[in-house]
Formats: sequence, C-alpha cells, structure tokens
Amino acid sequence: MKMRNLYVIGLLVLATPLFAAEDEEAEESPWAGKATLGYLATSGNTENSNLNSGFEISYSASEWKHLFGAAAIFATQDDATTAEAYEAAWKSERSFSESNYLFGQLNWRKDRFSGYDTQFSQTVGYGRRLIDTDRHKLNAEIGGGARQSDLADGTEESETIARGAVDYTWQLSETSSFQQRVLVEAGQENTYLESITRLSAKLVGNLALAASYTVKNNSDVPPLTEKTDTFTALSLEYTF
Repeated sequence: MKMRNLYVIGLLVLATPLFAAEDEEAEESPWAGKATLGYLATSGNTENSNLNSGFEISYSASEWKHLFGAAAIFATQDDATTAEAYEAAWKSERSFSESNYLFGQLNWRKDRFSGYDTQFSQTVGYGRRLIDTDRHKLNAEIGGGARQSDLADGTEESETIARGAVDYTWQLSETSSFQQRVLVEAGQENTYLESITRLSAKLVGNLALAASYTVKNNSDVPPLTEKTDTFTALSLEYTF
C-alpha cells in the first residue's frame, strides 16, 4: 500500500505542472509524453478496488530519441491483494537514416503474483520503421542482451536473451487511435512474451479515455504458478 500511495503521489506531482505549462509553450517542444490514471471500486457482497497508473516521457533532439516510462497495477478483493505489479523502462534510439535506427533499452518488471518476482533485462539492437504515414505507423526491432531474474521460489536466473518487438499504431480518426505492441525476450531458461492492445479516444483537449488489454506470459514458471497473466484497464490519459 505504501508503494502504491507513493507512486500515485509522484504521478500527480509530475502531471500538475504539465497542465499549467500547456498554454505557455508556443513553440514545438522536444519533450512529449502522457500520464494515465484509472481507478474502480465496488461494494456490496464483495469489496473490490482496482488501480492502474503510468506515465511516459520522451525527448527528441536531432538523430537521438530518449524515452522513459513506468506503470503500476494494484487490485484488492475483500481486503486481500489480488494483483500488484510494477514496471519501468528506459530506451535510447539513434537514427542513421529516415527508416533505420539503433537502440539500447533497460526493462525492469516486478510482479508479486507472477512466477517471477523481478526481471531486469538490458538489450541493444536494430530497428526499422516499416510504415510511417499519417494514419499508420509500424516499427519492428531485433536485438539481444542479458536478463537477470528472481523467481518466486527463491531461485535466481542469469541468461543471455534474444529480443524482438513490433509496435503498430493506427490513427482511426482525428480523435481516436488503436495500438498493438508485442515484445518477446527469449532465453535458454525462460521466454517472456508481452502483448498490449490499446484503444484511445479524445474527450476534450489533451484528455482522452483509454482502454487496454495486456497479456504477460512466461514459458517456464515454478510449480502451481500460472504461466499467463492478463490485465484489463480503463483509464484517463493526458498527453503533452
């Protein structure tokens, strides 16, 4: 609960100056990003509470682009925690042509109810912008690196991994968009797959309503642990 509260407070502190600065920036800024927050509570025969939040910040200058993001998911039922997951990522890209770039990325994931308590990967590789139009964008990446994992049963893994990712965005209209992301990290001990399907629609100004469905799968988990976790989220999103 303390980690969740600190995360939400930090998100609100981050988002507040962004609202205030919106009208002050007349020129196009190299900074861009978004902040999301969703909460659902029910009461009656069962008491349920669900929180999902996150943010992404990017900085683009010449051939370089840097991106940092973090997210959290927390759920309870009848005062018992049923889901608690956190993640953070840093990525740097260096374009060497209009369609091609190199990247380096750090990914940290923690899931209290997964077979893996924490996973930390470091990868580098090559990316290509296969489609880059006003309505459709499709990027594909391939690379490799290393991953260190702490399993729920107390054991540890350290392995070399291959990484592949696809990111597709379809601008359905001026006010709505669809996005599909797929990430695969394959190692000798475990293959991690993550799929994020997302649909957003603008409400007013830079405020939008976003619905997402996330699937996370580990191919090798401790006994009595599910390989696949799914998360459905509905949240408000502010872009800047």
